[in-house]
Amino acid sequence: MRVWIIFLLCLAGHAAAAPTEEKPMDEALVPEEQQPMDEEPAMDEELVVDEPAVEDSVVQEEEAKEEEVGVNPVQVETDDFDEAIELEDDDVTENPCLQHQCKKGKVCEVDESNTPVCVCQDPSTCAPAEGVFEHVCGTDNKTYDTSCHFFATKCALEGTKKGHKLHLDYIGPCKDIEPCMDNELTQFPLRMRDWLKNVLVTLYERDEDNNLLTEKQKLRVKKIYENEKRLQAGEHTLDLLAHDFVKNYNMYIFPVHWQFKQLDMHPADGYLTHTELAPLRAPLIPMEHCTTRFFEECDADGDKYIALEEWAACFGIKEQDVDNDLLI
Repeated sequence: MRVWIIFLLCLAGHAAAAPTEEKPMDEALVPEEQQPMDEEPAMDEELVVDEPAVEDSVVQEEEAKEEEVGVNPVQVETDDFDEAIELEDDDVTENPCLQHQCKKGKVCEVDESNTPVCVCQDPSTCAPAEGVFEHVCGTDNKTYDTSCHFFATKCALEGTKKGHKLHLDYIGPCKDIEPCMDNELTQFPLRMRDWLKNVLVTLYERDEDNNLLTEKQKLRVKKIYENEKRLQAGEHTLDLLAHDFVKNYNMYIFPVHWQFKQLDMHPADGYLTHTELAPLRAPLIPMEHCTTRFFEECDADGDKYIALEEWAACFGIKEQDVDNDLLI
């Protein structure tokens, strides 16, 4: 998750330029059966703070965490949105559940034949929130204490119309989010493209052992990093961002492809579902009120999936520059 944390550090400075409110998210983009991370956080609503007494220190730490939530989407740990939960392999013979994976909202139990099965978790067994920064808002416009409470509740509603429509909308308590106007919608990709380019440059600068970027990715980013015409990170006007995209268009092609690949993981099939977008979208909604509308309109054919071509078009990448070989 170091990539997400560094993304937050890189882009926290851009958050000031973003709107602060938005309306609760519309109905989910994807059918429930396609949603391995019916969200979180992760993003898991994401995702980018004299010596005090011990009690004051704890309060300050919680306040710092709350302040960080939503600063930048990729601060959210993606596994908070994953249906599958990584489990240890120790003592498998004694407890088969240790190597059995259950999606969010379910826990493993052993039946009479010592076979592991996944059952819905009782929301009352979820740990209480340590602060408001752990609250999440569902698409039912209801605030849940934690993502654990949300997914456990959703699991109990499986097979019902309400459960099919219920998804995690964003990180934080539910609130009123203003509508996204047409002119505001055109500004959204300007900031997003700049974020993606700058986060890759930051990863390149800090990657000494390929834990952040692969060698192939580093070769691509190196060309951007060494380009003297690159617009340096910082707060820029929308006019400058638009001008730079036209002038240095080639620098933005790989970052857009890179972000698509980072999200396309459950499964990695060349399409983004509602839940795959969650680590990016959920923390972003409270500060970028055009987030929901932007991703909905990326689904140009309305099939509830965003293909690479649709994703690239949303960010202004020309059709002839969409390249599956850049999904590395």
